[in-house]
Amino acid sequence: GDSTWLEEQFDLAAGQRVGVGFITWSLRKSPSLLTDVLKRKPVAVMLSFGDPRPFVAAIRNAGALVMCQCQNIDHVWDAIDVGADIVVAQGAEAGGHGALRGALSFVPEAADLLAAHSPGAVLVAAGGIADGRGLAAALMLGAEGALIGTRLWAAAEALVHRRHHEAIVDATGDDTVRTTVVDIARQIPWPRGFTARVRRNAFTQRWHGHEALLEQSVAVEGPRYRQAFAEGDPDNTGVWFGEAAGLIGAIEPAFDVVEKI
Repeated sequence: GDSTWLEEQFDLAAGQRVGVGFITWSLRKSPSLLTDVLKRKPVAVMLSFGDPRPFVAAIRNAGALVMCQCQNIDHVWDAIDVGADIVVAQGAEAGGHGALRGALSFVPEAADLLAAHSPGAVLVAAGGIADGRGLAAALMLGAEGALIGTRLWAAAEALVHRRHHEAIVDATGDDTVRTTVVDIARQIPWPRGFTARVRRNAFTQRWHGHEALLEQSVAVEGPRYRQAFAEGDPDNTGVWFGEAAGLIGAIEPAFDVVEKI
């Protein structure tokens, strides 16, 4: 959480209907971030990767929708317990952080659970959805929509370095890996059970499977990682996309991406 960045983004989006998302375990360390954001009247707040309970009352009191992104059935139960308006069932195909469940079985299992215990909640599928086929499949599995990350990460408007965009156009779905090395290099203490899906490259080849050695070398390797990211180096830093990479052949405007889907 970065208060300055959040303020800048809300200023840029002034007058628009926008939401905001938080990594929940991190937000617990800086709850004032949520207090400040709610003053900007977001339409929705998404909570992911931790217990949503400490934050739901404040979100509701601000008039925003509560979105809970879930990676397993225990997380879905948490969303039911807090009465989440929108539940995101995120499969492991997704880029960035997630867990182990595949969307094909996780989405309908979540759909059945919500139908029985929270029928008013909207279920959204995530992970590997990049075109109309993926959206249609999500609807058939019992979701009412899709949360799409990688395909819009590869949109022209996304704040992604040109060389990282070039890397996804050339990639297939096989060219990613779930790993912890990107978090070790950044010295971000993600809870056990969550890994990050990123592009396979020289960095992951060097360190995936050698996590203890990376931890010992982080004083040197951490700055190298951050410098490579700042420079847009696609080989020596984390390039954050998911298995949907194999369905993406061009960087296009977001409007065109959504229209085609």
